[in-house]
Amino acid sequence: MIRKPTKGALPPAARASAKGPVPARSEEAPASNRARRAAERRAAIVEAAMEEFIARGFAATRLDDIAKRAGVAKGTIYLHFKDKESMFEELVRIVIVPVVARLATLPPPAGSVRDLIEAFAGNFLKEVIGTRRGDLVRLIVAEGPRFPSVADFYYREVVSRGIAAMRALIELGIARGEIRQKDLARYPQILVAPAMIAVIWQSLFARHAPLDAQEMLRVHLDLIFGERRTT
Repeated sequence: MIRKPTKGALPPAARASAKGPVPARSEEAPASNRARRAAERRAAIVEAAMEEFIARGFAATRLDDIAKRAGVAKGTIYLHFKDKESMFEELVRIVIVPVVARLATLPPPAGSVRDLIEAFAGNFLKEVIGTRRGDLVRLIVAEGPRFPSVADFYYREVVSRGIAAMRALIELGIARGEIRQKDLARYPQILVAPAMIAVIWQSLFARHAPLDAQEMLRVHLDLIFGERRTT
């Protein structure tokens, strides 16, 4: 015999709720939605910050302008970042650090060291020249002297990692006999010089004299490794 629920009786789910805590899965959805919305707001703030920094420069950018572009209240920014500097640091971590990190995690080359450097540098130029990454690099070059803490952060997170990775590749090239100038390991900056020249040239002089960064890279590597033999 099936008993009918008495008038005013709670349904099973409600009785379970009244007896004890709500099962975890019923709380997960709201928490997950809040986390998703918070992540979306943070991403919108970072995107707006990048546009403002590039358009106005680090010094002239105001949090009010970033909030307006992101479509959030100014107070919302402080839920995610303590100040403009920490926001810029987050931007560098998201936009530039991953590009350099890929170089530091490359396995030892199965082919020549030159092939590995040429492939990475070629991709680096494609991902930086004429992109927002290049704009950020130029911004740091231009305003870094006025904001030493920003320059220090960029050195720790980007420059030092790139230099260490380049030095390791140069030392491998020397050990294999691909690079004859052993002092190059003392100055790995020479190896990445074309990338910096291309980034700066793009913003200042490209309209007067367009630069073929890939071809400049090839000539540069010829000077270091010797010209490629043609068969």
